[in-house]
Amino acid sequence: MLEIVFIGRGGQGAVTAANILIEAAMIEGLHAQGFPFFGAERRGAPVAAYARVDKKPILRHGMFNTADVVVVLDSKLVQQDYVSQFSLRDKGVLVLNSPHTQVPRDLKLRFEGDYSIYVVNATEIAVKNKLVIAGWPVVNTSMLGALSRAIGIVSKNAVVEAVKRYFGGRVGEVNAKASEDAYEQTVRVV
Repeated sequence: MLEIVFIGRGGQGAVTAANILIEAAMIEGLHAQGFPFFGAERRGAPVAAYARVDKKPILRHGMFNTADVVVVLDSKLVQQDYVSQFSLRDKGVLVLNSPHTQVPRDLKLRFEGDYSIYVVNATEIAVKNKLVIAGWPVVNTSMLGALSRAIGIVSKNAVVEAVKRYFGGRVGEVNAKASEDAYEQTVRVV
């Protein structure tokens, strides 16, 4: 079973990303569950959404702070105390939205052993695809493409199909394109 945490800011689509990942997993014939955690957050405040994906039924429920995969929708968050509550298991994967291929210094995320880091400029992809709402680039579908590239638990095609189902119409097509772009542009840096 893979436990995945999406960390973002209110308005970036972390909760939606977890929900779409669940749909993509079901398209692949996997079992999945997802749920958000946020209090009285507002646009821009840190939020987390959780997902579990497995080949067999998932009997575990509830939040977790130690994950196999951490997906960060805003690279500045990895240097803030909010992220210090999470840790990445041995052989875990960090998928980071960043314009840089260098790993940020002073990561607050804890690592419990070996890890890999994948980077994609999801913000640039969102802007190019005109996925901007109230001045905020919405990077969630781009990050799903990057996640697919990094860990392969769900295929790019399953992500694209889940995105199209979730949004429908033209919005679904544009978001699907963003996820495909991110899949192609994601690079492993560690």
